[in-house]
Amino acid sequence: MSSQEPIVIWGAGAIGGTIGAYWARAGIPVLLVDIVREHVKSCRTSGLSIEGPVDQFTQVIPAATPEELTGTYSRIVLAVKAPATEAALGPLAKHLTPDGYVLSAQNGLNEIAIGKRLGAERTMGCFVNFGADWLGPGRIVRGNRASVVVGEIDGKTRERTRAMHKLLQVFEPNAELTENIWGYLWGKLAYGAMLFATALNDDSIAANFDDPARFIVFDRLAREVMQVATRRGVKPLGFSGFDPAAFLPGASEARSRSSVADLAEFNRHSAKTHSGIWRDLAVRKRKTEIDPQIGIIAELGREAGVDTPLIRLLVELIHDVEDGKRQRSLATFNILTDSCRSRSTAA
Repeated sequence: MSSQEPIVIWGAGAIGGTIGAYWARAGIPVLLVDIVREHVKSCRTSGLSIEGPVDQFTQVIPAATPEELTGTYSRIVLAVKAPATEAALGPLAKHLTPDGYVLSAQNGLNEIAIGKRLGAERTMGCFVNFGADWLGPGRIVRGNRASVVVGEIDGKTRERTRAMHKLLQVFEPNAELTENIWGYLWGKLAYGAMLFATALNDDSIAANFDDPARFIVFDRLAREVMQVATRRGVKPLGFSGFDPAAFLPGASEARSRSSVADLAEFNRHSAKTHSGIWRDLAVRKRKTEIDPQIGIIAELGREAGVDTPLIRLLVELIHDVEDGKRQRSLATFNILTDSCRSRSTAA
């Protein structure tokens, strides 16, 4: 690998664009790849602007569409939305060197799909939890600082892992190196299920977590995810105020209530008041990542012999909102609440 070889970031939206802008500003060679031509043009001409309370700067960054990209590269950061992973891996594969790797800076368990397509040895895991939104061509708002973790999917730390960890510290000084990346990814799946539920209404993330009447939903969703993770032999790890152990089988309600309260407090101080999921539904009017992020939990649960009825209902409700069959409202959210209460009564 040449010291001047750029790191390719495939998907220059909220996650990829933010990390790329910080790397480029620090003098690290970066090449952004994105399917939105206007965004590509802005990044390489007038520059990519990072806005918000954390930082404000504009950085010109080399950028190309997938059709314009040439050459092969040893480090590719994949940062597309989870549903676009499979479609991106086709054109991406021809630009990855035989000894190169893909870092999945995404939400969900996309490392599974990348490993199947490119090989586990060419796949590196990454957990990101900072808040950011793509506002339009050349504009991203970074709402807060939060956990960034990197690790190999086989749990073995290599020289390349340490090198990527140092690179991520350029973006987030507190970035961590772990031998249990799956623990972080499964921890975030539980938190992610909660965030999908908050997107069913128009209240802020903090307001949702603050409401005692909605606690039963967040508690039950996280417990279903943790039950699947436990059955699959994963030891979930916490981050940014989220304590997955509070939702493990046998954990007390007092502990889970404390964890949800911590999440409300953490999100109360972020400029990103609503999730990217809510933005997809309310602003961009497009499909969310519900199937590869949350639907997969039900699938993996079935394989492990764990039923996940509330997860399945959440997926159904998000699809209904996407298809225009239901509106985002507290009434829609309360379908989850009613389901939890009816099951508690039956039990």
